[in-house]
Order: sequence, then structure tokens, then C-alpha cells
Amino acid sequence: MKISSTTFNVSGLLRAIAIVALTGATSMANSIEEPAYQMLYKLGDVELREYEPAIQAITVLPDNSGTNAGFRRLAGFIFGGNSSGESIAMTAPVQETLGSTKTTMAFTMPSAYNMEQLPEPSDQSVTLVKVPGRTAAVISFSGWATAGKIRKYTQQLRDALEQQSIAIAGDMTLNQYNPPWTPPFQRRNEIMVDIALSPLSQGDSN
Repeated sequence: MKISSTTFNVSGLLRAIAIVALTGATSMANSIEEPAYQMLYKLGDVELREYEPAIQAITVLPDNSGTNAGFRRLAGFIFGGNSSGESIAMTAPVQETLGSTKTTMAFTMPSAYNMEQLPEPSDQSVTLVKVPGRTAAVISFSGWATAGKIRKYTQQLRDALEQQSIAIAGDMTLNQYNPPWTPPFQRRNEIMVDIALSPLSQGDSN
């Protein structure tokens, strides 16, 4: 599987910083909302989590090299590029599919909104979708999300699931939690994939 580096380039970093600065949300990193989940159990470095339903704003990328354009489109939506001109709080993580025939980037909407309360995106390449509750396997890593690290941790996650005969039920995704200016040693990244747990695998947490 060919993966390009999915970290923002310098111009992308500056654009993202400018967007956040213009909203006056420099303290956002300390109070940013993340999707709610319950940790079921761990398989070494891999966590199995039960996620609650959510709503995501999604845009399709030409490939994994189109992250800057995708981020701008999604950021434009939450910073007023919508039918009501409303600003919507940024959440974490920024999610990107990996190795899929249709690469997408997504922001999860704040849990205070339901679909009827959210304004329509002005950009037709941004769509709102309901994401049902799901079980996911997750492996975390720090630093910049380079192509090499993505390959490494994606394979580790696949190997851990194969060893437990846990079926993968979706595309692998890269999830990045931190603002662009966060130092590498403080950055949190996750590779995540939806899974189908059998009754046997749910009862075996060792």
C-alpha cells in the first residue's frame, strides 16, 4: 500500500494557524471535544473501543497528498462557510482514510448538535453524514505522522487483529489530535479501524 506523508506542509501549517488565530481560539487545544467512547480492553498496544454515534463533515480527497485542500474545505465549513454563517467549534481528531479507493478527510461535529441543527455546507464538496455507533481497534503513536510511521503502525494494528482472529470491518484511518504548532513529542496520533467482534473475541481480553 502506497502512503504519502499526510502531515501538513509549511504553507498548510501557516494557513491552519491563521484560521485558528482569526477565530480567537488559541485556548481551544486545552478544551477541545473528542468523540465519546468506552474502552473495552487492550491487546498489547492496541485498544478496542466502543464509540457512540456521531455526525461528521466529510470531503473527498484526490489521494493522500490532498490533505491541505481537504483541511481548508472542512475548516471553511466550521468557520462560517455554511447556510447560516455559523461558527462551529473545532473538535479532534482530524480523520483521514488510508489505502481506500475513495480517500476522505473528516471532522466530527460537536455532540451538542443533531443533524437538523447543523447548517448546510456552502461548499458542495463537503457533506454531513451520520456515523453509527461502532467498535474500533486503535493504536497510538507520537511525533509527526510520517509515511514511515503510518506504515509501521498500520501493520502493527493489522498483525494484532489477525493474531486474535478479529475481523476488520472498514478502512484504516489516520487520526491526528493536535494543533499544528504542537511539539512533536507532545503530539498524539492514532491509526484506527472498525472491527467486527465475535462473542468469543469479546470474552477474551488477554
